[in-house]
Amino acid sequence: MIVKKILEEEILTFAEVKEILEELKQKAIASGKEMRYEKRKVLSHVSKFAKTDAAKSRELVNELMKLGKMNREIAVRIADLMPKTEVEVRAIYAKERFTLTKEDIERILDCVARYG
Repeated sequence: MIVKKILEEEILTFAEVKEILEELKQKAIASGKEMRYEKRKVLSHVSKFAKTDAAKSRELVNELMKLGKMNREIAVRIADLMPKTEVEVRAIYAKERFTLTKEDIERILDCVARYG
């Protein structure tokens, strides 16, 4: 059995994954090959649910990271879901050990509105 080792790991938004897989698809087409089933399914999924392009989602994540009570996983989740209401933001933070103030939520929604 071939065992593969993880060399590096990074959390990506749907838009970033879509960009990477579209590049792989173009390379596969150019070389006369077909993408693997798993990659085609992931590309189909992220194409349906990516709400912005990769550059905008990266900018949004970077801007969100400057806010308090934010980590990369939550910033990516916010960039993927693009919440429009306070309730949606609270749902994203439901499993966290801290609560957000009204001002924190408004800052998050302002950031999302700029990139949405």
